Amino acid sequence: MKSFLITSILLLFWAQSFAQKGKVIESLIFKSTIVNYPVKYSVCLPADYETSQRSYPVVYLLHGFSDDETGWIQFGEAGEIADKGMAEGAFPECILIMPDGKVSWYINSANGKDRWEDMFIKEFIPQIEKEYRIRAKKEFRAIGGLSMGGYGALGLSMRNPDLFSSCIALSSATFSDEEIVHQSDEQYTAFFKNIYGNDLKSEARLTTTWNANNPLHLINSVPVEKLNSIRFYIDCGDDDFLYKGNSLLHIQMRDLNIHHEYRVRNGGHSWSYWRTGLYDGLKFAGEKFRR
Repeated sequence: MKSFLITSILLLFWAQSFAQKGKVIESLIFKSTIVNYPVKYSVCLPADYETSQRSYPVVYLLHGFSDDETGWIQFGEAGEIADKGMAEGAFPECILIMPDGKVSWYINSANGKDRWEDMFIKEFIPQIEKEYRIRAKKEFRAIGGLSMGGYGALGLSMRNPDLFSSCIALSSATFSDEEIVHQSDEQYTAFFKNIYGNDLKSEARLTTTWNANNPLHLINSVPVEKLNSIRFYIDCGDDDFLYKGNSLLHIQMRDLNIHHEYRVRNGGHSWSYWRTGLYDGLKFAGEKFRR
């Protein structure tokens, strides 16, 4: 009898644990009329999505340079982290949407050939929020990302402050003007070719497109009251090569009285750092989802 009871309890615990797992769907296709290529994206749905009728908050999660829409799932373990946080009640049940940003830096390129941001804001978000049961209001919509994706999350939220309630920037690829001016030609070509302008040298790299998208410039051009309608969470490791831009952003935000949370933890530019940071980032965004 005792053995049967223990077995029943274990089976019940196993069933409950299994039921708490959400559904992950990778590499779906969105057909755009703004960009001339199919846009892939992945989705993490909460555990009760297919059995409920309710609508959910959403977090748009952006990947880093050279990655794709599967990165946050396969290497970042976003599905498992979201399941754990929602099961523990650390943050409300929500939907994660992970689009493929290629190496677009999540902006409209200077040459006008890749209008990724226009596609995302004008087409992708409206269609996704019709296709899935998403609460399509600013207070229930957050954006986040790592490295290039952290840069994208900052820029997209700052340029569209009426859309996002929170921004989670992990190891954001935010560079100062000085860093870009002194970057080697090889590095500049490898990372920014066709984005800010080809083969530009030193100060010539500080183009109109650069200034219009760099968070360090955006915080001086967007009204403070607009920026303060967004909750910013900035996290960069003490060993990360991107420490300078993130530190400068924190300092400028402090000086301008732009509300934000700034974290410096032990670690570098790695998936182990981002996996440990995502949980707290989602928890931070989830505070706005609650009332």
